Amino acid sequence: MNQFDETMKFNVDETKAHNVKEIMTTVYSTLEERGYNPINQIVGYLQSGDPAYIPRHNEARNRIRHIDRDEIMEVLVRTYIEKEIHE
Repeated sequence: MNQFDETMKFNVDETKAHNVKEIMTTVYSTLEERGYNPINQIVGYLQSGDPAYIPRHNEARNRIRHIDRDEIMEVLVRTYIEKEIHE
């Protein structure tokens, strides 16, 4: 069987997930504080990988760049599903 035919597993441990949540909270607050639409800016960053979507204010850009975008998406999806589906 070809290695690309098998389903890959992706897992972020709880410590990293907590770190992602903390950084995303800071980034969100910074975007609001600067007058941006936080959702649009974060989506732009996640889709493109371009850090210019995130302001330097409060070290938001540096902080978000220390997290892999895949980890951010995994935490966002897990949090949404736990809240919306498992309630």
